[in-house]
Amino acid sequence: MKFSYRALLGFLPLIILIPMASAKNPADVTLFAFDNQSIPFSRNLRLEMHQPKKHPGNPVMGRGAFGMPDSYGVQFYGSVIEDQGKFRMWYVALDEDLKQWPDTAATIWRAAYAESTDGIHWTKPELGLVDYHGSKQNNLIELFPSPIGIINLKVLRDDEDPDPARRYKMTAQTWWMGREGKGGRGTLAPLVSADGYSWHMVAGVEIQDGRIPVGSILLPEHHYEAGSGLYKWNGMFYITGQSNSGHFAHGTTPYSGREVLVHRSADFDHWQPTAHIAFVREGQYRSFKYGYGEEAHEGISVWNRRNVLLGLYGMWHGGEGWNQRTIDLGFLISNDGLHFREPMTEWTMIPRGGDHEWDQGGLLQGQGFVNAGDQTYIYYGAWDPRPGGIDPGDVYPPRGGVGLATLERDRFGSLSPRDGNIPAEFVTTIIETNSTGAPEFFVNADGLGANSYLKIELLDEREQPIPSASGEYAAIVRENGFHTQINFPADWVAAGVPKQIRLRVSFQGSAAGAGRVSALYLVPSS
Repeated sequence: MKFSYRALLGFLPLIILIPMASAKNPADVTLFAFDNQSIPFSRNLRLEMHQPKKHPGNPVMGRGAFGMPDSYGVQFYGSVIEDQGKFRMWYVALDEDLKQWPDTAATIWRAAYAESTDGIHWTKPELGLVDYHGSKQNNLIELFPSPIGIINLKVLRDDEDPDPARRYKMTAQTWWMGREGKGGRGTLAPLVSADGYSWHMVAGVEIQDGRIPVGSILLPEHHYEAGSGLYKWNGMFYITGQSNSGHFAHGTTPYSGREVLVHRSADFDHWQPTAHIAFVREGQYRSFKYGYGEEAHEGISVWNRRNVLLGLYGMWHGGEGWNQRTIDLGFLISNDGLHFREPMTEWTMIPRGGDHEWDQGGLLQGQGFVNAGDQTYIYYGAWDPRPGGIDPGDVYPPRGGVGLATLERDRFGSLSPRDGNIPAEFVTTIIETNSTGAPEFFVNADGLGANSYLKIELLDEREQPIPSASGEYAAIVRENGFHTQINFPADWVAAGVPKQIRLRVSFQGSAAGAGRVSALYLVPSS
């Protein structure tokens, strides 16, 4: 049976932000400047999105030497997490057998592991777990049952699971075998692990020739590229992936091309048959052939920031032929775990490289987001969808590796005055303090100084000033920083902390137009 190589690759005005216990971040609630649900009200402000810079040493992790499992491809449809005092990476490895694809078995796609102490310099440890060409001196991770073909994977550390054997969870895209042995369509493979090295398929899933027989698949019988994103939200597990089956479409507005589809599970073992369409690009609300238009390639790789999700998706630029098709990476946000939107429509977060660069033609979204000191690290992969890239004779060009793009910490976007001569301010949504004591507040801002400062006041849920933390008792911030504490008078809590509050932030001073706010943070008292 031959597989299709090209098919396989390839609103609320008011919200209440409640801290979630399933993610680890320095602040319990983050209100990003580009989040118009967290910051719904403003005047005289402009939003500027900040494009990260590609690391000059990219790719920070490249292909292996000839004879190694990743000698032909390091495919970062994978994950990076900060764990156990180091950076840990899981990715998909390809060797020279890719040149014979699709005539070779699905199991040429193998899951591999790397690690780093700084997120920039990576090693591939010899794990000694999987035999590859007669040797276990390689960095392949163990999957049971084996073999199983995995083309895309995401990893989550789940400290809420009482079973240590299920501490790590992986969702991966494999293939399901159609009825009468036919078919090679994408589906979900969920695996669990105690250490991130040896993985076991959840109970009840069978494997035959590296694929799942149709009677054993966990999702409905449709093509689903399931390994794009994995996150836990309000106690439920969610995966994002690419589909264009139409089986889950609803509503009155038709669209064309790839959709981002979300499936869910309460226990990671049993997955619901219904699904949600999480994102469709604006250009898809017109008729065009699959692959020919502006589409959402693959699903959304997600960064869980407790009360908000950030994500990357593939900005597929279609054309009549494969030599006209390219991919950049776009940026998304969600406040409810289901509906994703672009803070700035059709804004490219990470652009593909130019011809002859390692990331020419197209990019892959891995689930790799880490705040490291005063930097935000964003990892991504490369795949040129054009046949042979710019060398038409090479149908399956080698895949570049893993790249790193960096931002100043959490400065994805900022709000600043349009006109420094007239008042500029914003008011947040309702925030649940979830506390009887005094919560702590912080701001991520720059452009401040003696003549440019922020005046920050506390309001109740009806936007009435809290007398002891507003007006003459408002907090004044002149210091630039990524996590600057907002200091209200020490006795502002004497009358009791309201369960629901808002913040009002105004830009002040003769040089007020220079100020920029990137985020606000709230940490409830314990």
